[in-house]
Amino acid sequence: MPGRLPTKGDFPSSVNLSISPPPSSQQPTNVLILLHGLGDTNESFTNLGRQLSLPETACIAIQGPTPLPFELGGFHWGDDLIFDQNTGEMDIDTGFKKSTRLILEDVVRDGLIGKCGYKAREIMIFGYAQGGMVGLQAAAELEGDELGGVISIGGVLSLSLPLKALNKKSKTPVLVCKASRGSAVTSGATTKLKDAFDFVEIREWTKNGDGMPSNREEMLPIMQFFARRLRSTKGVPAGSVEIM
Repeated sequence: MPGRLPTKGDFPSSVNLSISPPPSSQQPTNVLILLHGLGDTNESFTNLGRQLSLPETACIAIQGPTPLPFELGGFHWGDDLIFDQNTGEMDIDTGFKKSTRLILEDVVRDGLIGKCGYKAREIMIFGYAQGGMVGLQAAAELEGDELGGVISIGGVLSLSLPLKALNKKSKTPVLVCKASRGSAVTSGATTKLKDAFDFVEIREWTKNGDGMPSNREEMLPIMQFFARRLRSTKGVPAGSVEIM
């Protein structure tokens, strides 16, 4: 039996999320979990899910569990919030134990698999920066199953990843997109990804600093990854690359 369209009632009320059904009332064969970056909300990624318009795919945009302090607006995924005393910038990697539990237990295992009837293979994650880090950690810590795939834009594995997640490589395929200059995806970070996952694809964009895809060329490898990994009888519409 295929999974059914999730509802907010399938998840704890403490999890702030939005659900977008597949286009044209199609059967939701897949679920794409969307995770925003540091200081954002799930609203922009709700819009992204609708713009992607992936066939037979329901999109769930989840909001980081913790608001930023000082009325800065937006939310984050970290277990803590640390500011660099020299630059005043926030540290993006402060551990993701709470957020990983939220994604793995509340959303994936209890909600999508337990209540909605999906298999782990039918669930994918797309995350930007800190959201990408959470998605990668969730996939690395998922035991006994593989997700359909993880796409991380400028996000790497956290330094706090439990060692047990590195003892046995995850079979979840991973696509990481990075900037050619000023990227958080360093050679060391790439090595750690390959230590944790069997299948890692790195795509480099000619730009300064990791950012969301802004043109057809940058979006193409992402859509190709979706086309390979989504369980769909309809394929990925060619026009879906025009999202920005």
